[in-house]
Amino acid sequence: MPRKKVTIVGAGMTGGAMAQRLIERGICDVVLQDDPQFAGTMHHGKALDESQAAPWEGFSTRITATDGWEETANSDVVVVTAGAPGSRA
Repeated sequence: MPRKKVTIVGAGMTGGAMAQRLIERGICDVVLQDDPQFAGTMHHGKALDESQAAPWEGFSTRITATDGWEETANSDVVVVTAGAPGSRA
């Protein structure tokens, strides 16, 4: 059975922390999606950091980053954490 796939839209503090917990526990593969206009390359850096930690931490889940939407296709769950920094609901 293929592993579940979770897309996290917004890779700031909340999205990044969620991604880290999911992949370290082996729950699912994770796609970090963000808009480079707002996030720059931060989501790519977070995905790279977590990927490089895999051998050390002993997890085999996969984390990828994307600026677009193609990689998010067929996600089992989509979590939206993106928002304007400092905004209030």
